[in-house]
Amino acid sequence: MSFEQQRAWMVQTQLEHWGIHDRRVLQVMGALPRERFVPPGERSSAYYDGALPIGNEQTISQPYVVAHMTELLALQGTETVLEIGTGSGYQTAVLGRLAAQVFTVERIASLSQRAARILAELEIDNVHYFVGDGSLGWPEHAPYEAILVTCAAPRVPVPLLEQLADGGRMVTPVGPRGAQT
Repeated sequence: MSFEQQRAWMVQTQLEHWGIHDRRVLQVMGALPRERFVPPGERSSAYYDGALPIGNEQTISQPYVVAHMTELLALQGTETVLEIGTGSGYQTAVLGRLAAQVFTVERIASLSQRAARILAELEIDNVHYFVGDGSLGWPEHAPYEAILVTCAAPRVPVPLLEQLADGGRMVTPVGPRGAQT
């Protein structure tokens, strides 16, 4: 099966089947080459319904998690979004296709640089990158209409709440190590 066929299969069997309804999210994820965001040795598993290693003891989230978190943001295309945890850049690319501007913070410089290169190659040019402590956000560009945190924390960091616009939406996994809610 080609990567294009695998993308269509992913949308049908993993996203639509499990309740993702936002047509824009489905369209973007059905077109975005996820295989570009995983190491060469993992490309054959790029559309597998699970997280995959990307190096530096980090993973690319499973497609359903990316779709679900993105759908919860209810993006209309006019928002400025803060993403915490650039990682592979796949979630960043999805956000970049759905929002007006994306500001993404990653603590591992090599991951941020790799993601920036891939997104540039895909001509996604509305994303801004910062290497630093994601729990501090990126206050210089606040407020954000939407904030997406890709990594779990024991509680929502106060600086992120302070950077969320009035009426804004934040999606973040919260809970003790090993248990996210």
